[in-house]
Amino acid sequence: MSDEQVQTGPATQTRRALLAGAGALGAAVVLSACGGDDSDDSDDSAGGDPAPSGSAAATGGAGDSGALASTADVPVGGGLILAAKGVVITQPEAGTFKGFDPICTHQGCPVSNVDGGTINCTCHMSKFSITDGSVKSGPATTPLAAKELKVDGDQITLA
Repeated sequence: MSDEQVQTGPATQTRRALLAGAGALGAAVVLSACGGDDSDDSDDSAGGDPAPSGSAAATGGAGDSGALASTADVPVGGGLILAAKGVVITQPEAGTFKGFDPICTHQGCPVSNVDGGTINCTCHMSKFSITDGSVKSGPATTPLAAKELKVDGDQITLA
């Protein structure tokens, strides 16, 4: 057989089928990891995405009053991301609550956590201040937009 000839037959077909099957399986795994679960097993009467443990919707702190969260849901020196509600609520010091847009100003990724005094975007590692939304480290160069909050008793709402 010369270098220009390509072997075909049962052995080649089996190898092709194996590779195609492995590729299809890999694609199915990737796509299922990217997809969401459309079923809503939570008892979130306010609707939207199920909230992470400890959040207002998960604990019932917000209830049906239209509140985003209870003041007890937002840790001092930390915050709570309510992506479905379009807000990040922080408590930089006891009794002071701040609201910010939950979308990173670098490339539009949703911020992913509040830790170490910053609101963090793990897409490209931008960090924003929990006090004023300013950029603490880039690549983002623009602060998170502030959102006005209203605290009435122990309930936090958008103003």
